[in-house]
Amino acid sequence: MTPEPLASGRLRRHCDTARLPFVTTADLDDLAEGIGQMRAIEAVHFGIGMRHAGYNLYVMGPPGSGKRTLIRHLLDRRVAEEVPPVDWCYVHNFAQPHKPRAIHLPAGMGVRFRDDMHQLVTELQSAIPAVFEGEEYRRRLEQIDEEYAERQSQTFGAVGDDAVQHGIILLRTPNGFSFAPAKGDEVMAPDAFDKLSDADKARIEQEIGRLQGALEKAIRQVHQWRRERIERVRKLNEEAVLFAVGHLIDELRAAYAEHPAVCSHLDAVQQNVIASMDEFRHPKEGMPALAALSGEAANFGRFLVNLLVGREAAGGAPVVYEEHPTYHNLMGRVEHIAQLGALVTNFQLIKPGALHQANGGYLLLDALKLLSQPFAWEGLKRALSTHALRIESLGQLVSLVSTVSLEPEPIPLDTKVVLFGNRTLYYLLAEYDPEFGELFKVAADFEDEVERTPDNDLLYARLIGTLARRDALRPFDREAVGRVIEHGARRAEDAHKVSIHVESLADLIRQADYWAAMDRRDLVTRADVERAIAAQIRRSDRMRERSHEAILRGILHIDTTGEAVGQVNGLSVFQLGDFTFAQPSRITATTRLGEGELIDIQREVKLGGAIHSKGVLILASFLATRYAAEQPLSLSASLTFEQTYGQVEGDSASVAELCALLSSLANTPIRQALAVTGSVDQFGRVQAIGAVNDKIEGYFDICSMRGLSGEQGVIIPVANVAHLMLRQDVVDAAAAGRFHVWAVETVDDALELLTGVQAGTPEQAGSLSRRVADRLKHFAELLRASGKRAGGRSGGQHGQADA
Repeated sequence: MTPEPLASGRLRRHCDTARLPFVTTADLDDLAEGIGQMRAIEAVHFGIGMRHAGYNLYVMGPPGSGKRTLIRHLLDRRVAEEVPPVDWCYVHNFAQPHKPRAIHLPAGMGVRFRDDMHQLVTELQSAIPAVFEGEEYRRRLEQIDEEYAERQSQTFGAVGDDAVQHGIILLRTPNGFSFAPAKGDEVMAPDAFDKLSDADKARIEQEIGRLQGALEKAIRQVHQWRRERIERVRKLNEEAVLFAVGHLIDELRAAYAEHPAVCSHLDAVQQNVIASMDEFRHPKEGMPALAALSGEAANFGRFLVNLLVGREAAGGAPVVYEEHPTYHNLMGRVEHIAQLGALVTNFQLIKPGALHQANGGYLLLDALKLLSQPFAWEGLKRALSTHALRIESLGQLVSLVSTVSLEPEPIPLDTKVVLFGNRTLYYLLAEYDPEFGELFKVAADFEDEVERTPDNDLLYARLIGTLARRDALRPFDREAVGRVIEHGARRAEDAHKVSIHVESLADLIRQADYWAAMDRRDLVTRADVERAIAAQIRRSDRMRERSHEAILRGILHIDTTGEAVGQVNGLSVFQLGDFTFAQPSRITATTRLGEGELIDIQREVKLGGAIHSKGVLILASFLATRYAAEQPLSLSASLTFEQTYGQVEGDSASVAELCALLSSLANTPIRQALAVTGSVDQFGRVQAIGAVNDKIEGYFDICSMRGLSGEQGVIIPVANVAHLMLRQDVVDAAAAGRFHVWAVETVDDALELLTGVQAGTPEQAGSLSRRVADRLKHFAELLRASGKRAGGRSGGQHGQADA
């Protein structure tokens, strides 16, 4: 029996607002965990609860589905109960200055340690010079100097007295000491010395030689005393410095007694302060010449603390979202400054990355942004695999620069990474990156839609209310909520489901609130939602209007009345950004005698996609199986989409193509008032397709503009009836009998609607299938006859040649 048109009640599922237990969304509580995301929520709870290595999360779902908001909500509730992680500081390594040391302290103590060290340096700068200017230090230094001077004087005096007793004088000259013979208290003149007897001269020379030895011994002794003096002065200086700063550092040791790393660093600081006391006494002398002339202050930065990451003692675990996940933004960096024409650095120029900030907590990243940044993905994997954070310059990493840099001590890493991305990216990473599965063992898959049930309708209403309150919008009344739910079902392309794409829902809510404000209403009504939906379409449908104009002016040839052989109205869908629309496409088929060749013109000119080509091959298989199972398929046929100049993809036109082909074979016209959509299998069953609502409305719009006659309509697969959420004007036209929608299960049902002839079987007289079979049989006979004639001519020619 020929299928009957669908009742108007089956073309759209209205929301029963009488069952919604509220007046406006202001009466409803906020919705905290979204709708229908229990699978994803369970996965997130499992992932953040597992503290073992590798249990990081990949949260997948389309953009705008509310993934980030829900994850932040779940994490915010959890981290409030967690202990805040430690603070991390970098300090100068006095043994190896290019390898700064990392020190961790309880949350909140890092700031105190930094401030304490800054205060210590400030006090050292005043305390050390002051102690060297004190009376006690001066007195003890003078005492040491006096002792040294007295011993030196006594030693040289003894040598001088010995010389005098033997008639020799000890002389002090700019070049040192020397001996000369004396005459009384004066040095003997050379003439007088020459007049001395040889015995006297020999005696004097012997005595001078002896005294020279004594003088050398005395000089050696004086040098030894000088070294002793320097050592005593050094010890005096150390005692003075230790007296000035010892109690300051001892106070810090007591304050940080429970932190051995800090105490060890304070010991090193004390030793270096003592060793570099002259820098504190005479700051300018230890500076480079140009720096001293420029008036810069002395640099005691090596004693300070670089607080890399500081926490609040009651802040909970950190949750960090890095918007721009470059390598350095993730892993940290060592900055450089220009000094005297060169790039230099120090441990205070070490800057943290997002992993440092999130250490001990959670790091949220966009997977696509992460993979788009050079070296960022590899750096993250390396950090997660080694459980350590190493700050390395990219230039050094790839050996591009030779600038002197630092090698900061690695910091242990304990963070949970949450990646946000789409499903395609997840499966690509799982397939092609062997480390991905080891590091991201938990996948949280967000649903795109949920069932339309009374409970979910109420949850949806709560979601609407939550979004409205979040953006300070007007409450929605029940009818407005019902219309939003219906629109959500339309976005889901399913009358029994509703889309939970949060961003699209939020956009609609904001726009409906705008129109309510324009009309000065305190509540958002159904009319406001309708107006918002219409305005969304209006802003995007310029190309659809141009397409309709081309059809109505006859530029694109689309018949909506009359009959034609081998021609049928298919339905094509176009996606332009977020806007989808459909329009009829004229599909034609021609048949002739041949050897079973079915030409898909779109494929031949490379304008047909693989799925479309598959659909054509399937209908060719159906044709051969039904009508040429025991004889050759003796035809040649061509199929094409007329006046299409772009790519054709999908198999939703395969029913229309098959009907056009059978119409041409049977020489039976097709009603041009009808359009058809659906794919077909090898047994002639009609299968579901996508965008069924857009396709029906696209054909309805053309028919409506030309005038509805009551004969027009669209044939769809039975499997798509559950997806119908048509516009209200289409439903009203169907209710009035001016437009129809038929649902078919087989291609025979579609043929009967299109041609008005019973499809039947190849054996059934008068049926469409019999006409096709007879035509193919005729083609086969013609092919055999032409073959015999060709064979006879060939044989005669051979006979003559033999004669």
